[in-house]
Amino acid sequence: MLLPRGCFSRCLAVAGVSLLLGGVAQAAPDSSPIGSANVTVADPTVPRPPGQPCVVQLFSDDTFNDFGTRPYGYAPPTGCGTHWAKVVLEADFSVTAGVQFDRTASIWLGGVNLYFGTTQEPRSNLAPNWHVERDLTDYSALFRNSGQGQAVLYNLVDSTYTGVIHGSARLLFYPASVVAPAPRVPDAVYPLGSDPVGNTVTLNNSSSQMAATLTLPANVERAYLDVFTQSQSNDEFWYTCVPDQYAAETQECGGGNFREAEISIDGQPAGVAPVYPWIYTGGIDLFIWKPTPGVQALNFMPYRVDLTPFAGMLSNGSPHTVAVSVQGANSYFSATASLLVYQDHGAKQVSGALLRNTLAGQSPTPTIGSTLQQDSSGNVTGAVTTDLSRHFVIEGYVDTSHGRVTTTVDQTVGFADTQTFGITATDFHQITDQLTSVEGVSRSRIGNFLSGEFEARFRYPLHVDVNQATESNGDYSILTSIKQGYDQHTGMSLGGFPLYWADVHNNVAGSDTLVLDSGFHIVSHSGQQATQNFAFHDSLGGCYSGSVSSANNLVTAYSTGQDCAGEQNRVLWFAHPDGSPYLGDSLLPW
Repeated sequence: MLLPRGCFSRCLAVAGVSLLLGGVAQAAPDSSPIGSANVTVADPTVPRPPGQPCVVQLFSDDTFNDFGTRPYGYAPPTGCGTHWAKVVLEADFSVTAGVQFDRTASIWLGGVNLYFGTTQEPRSNLAPNWHVERDLTDYSALFRNSGQGQAVLYNLVDSTYTGVIHGSARLLFYPASVVAPAPRVPDAVYPLGSDPVGNTVTLNNSSSQMAATLTLPANVERAYLDVFTQSQSNDEFWYTCVPDQYAAETQECGGGNFREAEISIDGQPAGVAPVYPWIYTGGIDLFIWKPTPGVQALNFMPYRVDLTPFAGMLSNGSPHTVAVSVQGANSYFSATASLLVYQDHGAKQVSGALLRNTLAGQSPTPTIGSTLQQDSSGNVTGAVTTDLSRHFVIEGYVDTSHGRVTTTVDQTVGFADTQTFGITATDFHQITDQLTSVEGVSRSRIGNFLSGEFEARFRYPLHVDVNQATESNGDYSILTSIKQGYDQHTGMSLGGFPLYWADVHNNVAGSDTLVLDSGFHIVSHSGQQATQNFAFHDSLGGCYSGSVSSANNLVTAYSTGQDCAGEQNRVLWFAHPDGSPYLGDSLLPW
């Protein structure tokens, strides 16, 4: 009999196996991590402007050992004004040595998400700790008023799951100055979801929605939605599933593997957010992710959807419902989103309308293909393919104090997946090759003048190769190889003239061989190796390069700042939606 599919992370934890819009850093970034088993990544931390920040502690050394939330009160900083050059969230987590699952962690204020990620799994002789950061400058409006927040990190601790998680978090406010002026930020931030303090919403199937009905200001000129969709439970390994008609034959999870977040306004399709295939630190083979986790596993990044074509409609004084669902969700996705609104400071009331929306007439239904064959002995070979490509244009205008502004969002989204199988009575071999892609441009015109153009391309490549063999003594030998990537290109033009571009590449590759006995207990593991490479370049000379490698769960090589004209951790730049570059974190998907 073969090891049950989807069992890997949970079975191994039970067996007693003794973790920028943000960045992740190892615990002691000023010393060499070579030889360490602690969390070590190549990601950059959030670059900072000059000056001493004001610090607001959200919570300090909270203990997460149950399924309760950890509330806290927030008050704005004193002595730093109300407009800041940058606002950065810093959080530190640790877990005691022992056995513990990879847990989901989130931090909230007034219903708005400040951080979303998962935790590193410990070992019997290792208590890992890690540091995460997120650039929250765009959420400045939220921080100008006092409010209530909470940290949510549900963690079961008992005689089997012994790892206790601790965490602290703070906000750093960098005062604006001549050198680092305060950027133009959204005038208001609205959370989606029903919890006024903050928590995620469960989306069990394609019909489930996370929604908020809002009456927005009468002078909205631009709007964006930051979206997180995290796979959980049956959907944790959604990227390996097959359509129901092939599930029994391939011994895989059913429900298919196409996932995509659909955004709507008053029931009308308004945008699409791709779903990133995050692999958590207990996922598939937990040893691969020690000491370097998968891409963004400890610190998710949201996808930003441009809703500006709807700005005129959103300003009409009526309540409007903004909603998010996940096409293909199969119990379940955990979701949150924040609506960011820019107002026309020169007018109390604007008007406008939606001109066209070709997304409204499209159905996110992929094309399924199969070359599966089964011989007389029951051996299965072949592949199942899932493909979808959609192009859409959404256009609308707003009559503002500076003229009629027409915004066109032109986007193509793609999904291509091949699941290849080789199955016999004693062997199970599955290869997942998947690519999610987005290519789009947002154009703004004042009359016939092209006032701004922002292009963005995203690619989420994933390759998972699991080869399981049954040994003569009944043990299972499982060789797993994984390659995972995040590639982003952004570019900006003004009046048809290029202003700025930036590229981000974050790739992790690793492999390991597990041997399990017939009771799914680990007998041994061998050959663990992993490498992460992170690179950033932009047209203003900003540059960062980082790399980390491991073998046998210890760091063997580590470098940052290489191939960047000799400059270490140079400041990163990126483009604000209003078209002006400013000091910030290049990883925010705008």
